[in-house]
Amino acid sequence: MTTDVREIADLGPDDRVAFFERDAGIESVRGDVREIVDRVREEGDVAIREFTSEFDGVEVGNLEITDECERAYDELDPDLREAIETAAANVKEFHEAQIPEDWRREFSNGRELGRRFRPIDRVGVYVPGGEAAYPSSAIMGVVPAVVAGVEHVSVVTPPADELNPATLAAIHIAGADAVYSVGGAQAIAALAYGSESITRVQKVVGPGNKWVTAAKAAVRGDVEIDFLAGPSEIVVVADETADPTLVAAELVAQAEHDPNASVVAVTDDADTATAIADAVGEQANASEREDVIRQALENDASGVLLARSMSEAILFTEEYAPEHLSIIADDDESLLERIDSAGSVFLGPETPVAAGDYASGTNHVLPTNGGARVTGGLSVETFLRSTTVQRLSSDGLNELGETITTLADAEGLDAHANSVRVRLDRSGAETVDDS
Repeated sequence: MTTDVREIADLGPDDRVAFFERDAGIESVRGDVREIVDRVREEGDVAIREFTSEFDGVEVGNLEITDECERAYDELDPDLREAIETAAANVKEFHEAQIPEDWRREFSNGRELGRRFRPIDRVGVYVPGGEAAYPSSAIMGVVPAVVAGVEHVSVVTPPADELNPATLAAIHIAGADAVYSVGGAQAIAALAYGSESITRVQKVVGPGNKWVTAAKAAVRGDVEIDFLAGPSEIVVVADETADPTLVAAELVAQAEHDPNASVVAVTDDADTATAIADAVGEQANASEREDVIRQALENDASGVLLARSMSEAILFTEEYAPEHLSIIADDDESLLERIDSAGSVFLGPETPVAAGDYASGTNHVLPTNGGARVTGGLSVETFLRSTTVQRLSSDGLNELGETITTLADAEGLDAHANSVRVRLDRSGAETVDDS
């Protein structure tokens, strides 16, 4: 398998649409998902069990499996358990550093202003699972919520005849309060609206397939969500000093996630571009997931791109706004300073994206489809709400009185103005002339 090198300058309108207008691919299932969500909202556990049987081929009894997670932890291979615990500890450490402090301070003219932070009460985390092992997703979704101080963290994870013990153990290690064996759109609906078995939450987070993503879109407004994430994506910015083998390894690693993954390398050096393309082909051919990787590499939003300059490479990357950005270049720090839109950045040849996927401590639940232009990935702040606090002294209100009443009068809100005037009258301050 070979990968062609394309020049950014030669990309046509259709090419640019493919690169810069990516989507989560949910339109094809939106109607079916709406029906699932409505039935779960109306019928609760009955609909959940019916859809679980239909889509997962599993007949579930008790939906709650919290105790099974604890047993999986006790029975897990010690080496795997230690790896999960190490990853969870690193993620916890990084997210604890994000906790904002309440503050209040005196400003000019008698104004005491501040801000305080409190956790959301009830959060739901979707953890992909079933027979597949996704312990990292459990850690990334649950740990920040626990660190933020969320009172009740519910986890939903797809059912299977034999649930993967690594995923279950990771959910336990991460600190979830309740775990339910339900997946897909029905799981998102259950979290959003509640059922006989599942407690309704205030916010739903976590990655999933297009059915999960479409369900999050359907319930948004009735419950808060993190964001609508699509297939995995990466841009690697490389200069002539980059090892093409390492660049190719990053592309292939993300390509093995999903046939719809988008993987891009961009460089301003022609020899490096050719070498990366060759290395991608060699590594893909040697991979156990070659079929998946091949499909991802053939996507219109994937490829090895040659820029006329590093400035052109940076402009392309900024417009792309990738989920993952790897910079393997001699002046990586200066290049980073020129890029504002990326979910998570990996600097230097010794920093594979897999480090962030699993154990460095940063969160791997990240915006895709250009979402990094306006938002960041999952963090402690995702699970917090902020409140502003203010206190005015008599002098402070007197100082602001004319400003407030003038603006209130301009907006035709007489009662707003009067709420100030009655205080000024009571304090004996000079009131604003109405004439």
